[in-house]
Amino acid sequence: MSENAKLRIAFIHPDLGIGGAERLVVDAAVGIQSKGHNVVMYTSHHDRNHCFEETRDGTLEVRVHGDSLPRDLFGRFYIVFAILRQLALVYWILQNEKETYDIIFVDQLSACVPILKWFCPAQVLFYCHFPDKLLTRRDSKLKELYRVPIDKLEELSTGMADSITVNSQFTAGMFKRSFPSILKKPRVLYPPINFNAYDKKVDLSDPSVQLVESHKKTIVSINRFEKKKNVELALRAFALLVKNDMIPKETFDQYRLVLAGGYDKRVTENVEYLKELDTLATETFGLETYTIFPHTTERPPSTAQVIFICSFNDAQRTYLLDQSMLLLYTPSNEHFGITPVEGMYASLPVIAANSGGPLETVKDKETGLILAPEPELWAQGICDFISLKYDGKTMGKVGREHVKSKFSLEAFADEFEDILEELASGGRPQRKYDNVEFIMRVIMAIVIFIVWYKYC
Repeated sequence: MSENAKLRIAFIHPDLGIGGAERLVVDAAVGIQSKGHNVVMYTSHHDRNHCFEETRDGTLEVRVHGDSLPRDLFGRFYIVFAILRQLALVYWILQNEKETYDIIFVDQLSACVPILKWFCPAQVLFYCHFPDKLLTRRDSKLKELYRVPIDKLEELSTGMADSITVNSQFTAGMFKRSFPSILKKPRVLYPPINFNAYDKKVDLSDPSVQLVESHKKTIVSINRFEKKKNVELALRAFALLVKNDMIPKETFDQYRLVLAGGYDKRVTENVEYLKELDTLATETFGLETYTIFPHTTERPPSTAQVIFICSFNDAQRTYLLDQSMLLLYTPSNEHFGITPVEGMYASLPVIAANSGGPLETVKDKETGLILAPEPELWAQGICDFISLKYDGKTMGKVGREHVKSKFSLEAFADEFEDILEELASGGRPQRKYDNVEFIMRVIMAIVIFIVWYKYC
């Protein structure tokens, strides 16, 4: 694309907080903006004390609309209100900036896609982190009925996007099985990391860094405080090191486990899960804990064995990745999981569950270990790094080179720009096998109808 034909791109994301999806969207926006394209981010909520630095330091332009609407009704109907907040945001765009953009990037919630297609001239790209229908718990018949129209809306609206991308081959497979009516082939666009953001030096003069500083050797787990992230796996494995006498008590006392991640006091699950983890550590395993919130000013006692860091900042992240000796990534069937990539770039060996995205990022016994999500196996894996059965430093070096070759922001931005340029020039040509698939489905439908009509 010529210098005089730069694209105008709007990003629509529900909540610009701290998480893997937010990190991907921010990196995508920064990456494509670095190519000279014009980027504006739209969101229904942006807390400047709970967000990535690029969204508050002027790197990206962020506009907030729809935050006046509630997030839920008596702790229920979160998805309904998320959709309503998104539609309010899109309504503002259509009223005020309908003709402004060439491409609109939508992720997480697809409900607005049909509205944009009907009333806006821009091309729409939908980035699927994972089908939402697979993320919700259906613990009652009422919940199952409640989800039926929402699941159908997700499939219909997602299929209306001009182009669809996903974050891994694993997600591509789940997408295909979840949305059988969508014939478009989603393209895999692996999330990157911005190396510049991870090459910063540790700033020990920063008071927030001093809070997490310790003479102990650190094992770190980075995940949002949500049950599906299975953070207790890291906690149970760490506790088993001493409970099962896998290492001497004196050696165990030289280590600490840091459980860090996104935390929002407005989200009931975050609050309750943190309490559950703290109770598990103190009452079940007898470990000493300490919790650091964004407003905390007091340092943890030196005897604390488990540290919870709720919504860490970039300086704290830099310290943790620089000073830790091992990263534990606990979710199963994670769509992609950017955290192992961050850890490997920081030269940390990684232990991850044997399913989902980490199978595409972590090389077993080369950059870390891929293990079944069982506390005993993870405890043994941790023990093997402590005992030097595995050379963590060598694995870390291999992991860093692996990430540099495959997950750079520059490579991502180049591929992302190619996708956007194809879209702006009329979209990706339909593949021949898309047509074949469509014809086969039509033939199968006709055969089924004939059999039914003749014999039923």
